[in-house]
Amino acid sequence: MQMLEGLPPVLDAHTRLVVLGSFPGRASLETQRYYGHAQNHFWKILAAIWQLPLTDMPYAERIHTLHQCGLGLWDVYAACEREGSLDSAIRNAQPNDLSTLGTRCPQLQAIAHNGGESFRHARHTQRLGVPVYRLPST
Repeated sequence: MQMLEGLPPVLDAHTRLVVLGSFPGRASLETQRYYGHAQNHFWKILAAIWQLPLTDMPYAERIHTLHQCGLGLWDVYAACEREGSLDSAIRNAQPNDLSTLGTRCPQLQAIAHNGGESFRHARHTQRLGVPVYRLPST
């Protein structure tokens, strides 16, 4: 099985909240876009919360909006082997260095784990001294 490489983080010095997924699904890897599958509700949920037409925006504009709103995206795994897109199929995972979030995001106020597989790594993010939340998987 081939080792898959994840996506680079979407973070900057103004990031206040980081949403951590587990590892990008096949559609996200193919398009090199976070939450790239049409059936994933991530962008629709943000659009409803922020009352912005995110789902109608080009991806680069979505990312720009995230930066403006202080929201960052990353995954707990940098690489893994997996057939399909299910978290349960992840094998030989190589974690991202989540301890760097504090220096990458000096204004960090909270971390939200998107789904149970991501939340399994909460023990690492809790060490950063900010609130850590478990979200249902989008």
